[in-house]
Amino acid sequence: MAPYRAHRRILTASLVGTAVEFYDFYIYGTAAALVFGPLFFPAESASAQQMLAFMSFGLAFFARPVGAIVFGHYGDRIGRKSTLVASLMLMGGSTLLIAFLPTYAMAGWIAPLLLCILRFGQGFGLGGEWGGAALLAVENAPPGWKSRFGMFPQLGAPVGFLAANGLFLLLGLGLSDADFAAWGWRIPFLFSALLVGLGLWVRLKIGETPDFAAALEEDKPAPVPIGELFRNHLVATLAGTFAVVACFAIFYLATSFALSHGTKELGYPKEQFLLIQLGAILFMAGGIIFAGYVSDASSSQRVLTWGCGATILAGILFGPSLGSGSWFLIFLGLAASLFVMGLVYGPLGSWLTALFPVRVRYTGASVAFNVGGILGGAAAPIAAQWLGDRGGTNMVGLYLALAGVVSWVGLMMVRKTRPA
Repeated sequence: MAPYRAHRRILTASLVGTAVEFYDFYIYGTAAALVFGPLFFPAESASAQQMLAFMSFGLAFFARPVGAIVFGHYGDRIGRKSTLVASLMLMGGSTLLIAFLPTYAMAGWIAPLLLCILRFGQGFGLGGEWGGAALLAVENAPPGWKSRFGMFPQLGAPVGFLAANGLFLLLGLGLSDADFAAWGWRIPFLFSALLVGLGLWVRLKIGETPDFAAALEEDKPAPVPIGELFRNHLVATLAGTFAVVACFAIFYLATSFALSHGTKELGYPKEQFLLIQLGAILFMAGGIIFAGYVSDASSSQRVLTWGCGATILAGILFGPSLGSGSWFLIFLGLAASLFVMGLVYGPLGSWLTALFPVRVRYTGASVAFNVGGILGGAAAPIAAQWLGDRGGTNMVGLYLALAGVVSWVGLMMVRKTRPA
């Protein structure tokens, strides 16, 4: 426990940032699943409204690689700390402004346009968040502790989810559906300002990472990190991109899509379903911690390979358990899926950053993580909605199984290479 105590401020800073990231991202996903369709995207059918809402949700995933390149450039040239502070401010500001948006009934087409602009701003800021947080933890880790330190940014995901889902649950219990649709959905976006303030307070008190400081003493920073990355580390970038697909697919199918499909198509009560998800997310935290310790004891590559195989199995079971009508089976399916996400998400901090040398590591980790998010996260709810409309709930898990195969291919691409 001594390394944890000695680096507690660093680990807290890496965890808080990703907690804010997932809180911001998930409150948007939950609002898109519950109310954004009719509020911002009026259409002939409820399914079309939901599809448009999920498309706006997916927009941020396309902004994330752009943010990854921009923030990665400065993170590799001027340092991790200042870049992380800037990304958090942009991300938090965009989220807060969503709380003040007019709806389509108030402002017509301007309302969805503004929503999409702010959603793009969210994604742009998020593009520099995870990579920087992972480097903050891993580049400060003592020998033999990289995966256990690298799991702290990942633990921000269940923390952010619990905060977001818990708040939506309280609002659901305290407000009528009409009040929630009229103004209650704005409260979680307002609340994000407190979390961002906490994140900034912690991050402004930390220093630069030892690895980056040592690299600056040895050589000048890369003039254009993205150019050097694609020239010299293209295979590693592609491998990292494919490897992260599974964790994004599991998370957004088991959270945003499951909530929307379960409450709207299958008729489950919203508050009970949110409570089930709150319990299931604890298994994700358990999976992350388990994967972090086992990765340091064996290897992150091995744990990720196990997780990809388990993702394929989870995909086969996901649809039948969600459509079973049994709360026990629904919980079991979601808990198992999210535990598996812990296996394919927990070791990413150490595995992905090890693919790249320090001089392009911020850019490499950020680009791979965020482009993989398009394949696994942006497409997941849309593809699942399409599959569910045509083949029923049992078809939804096919996308998840495919994501497991894609991530396994990414791992195999660098199986015999030595980490940078």
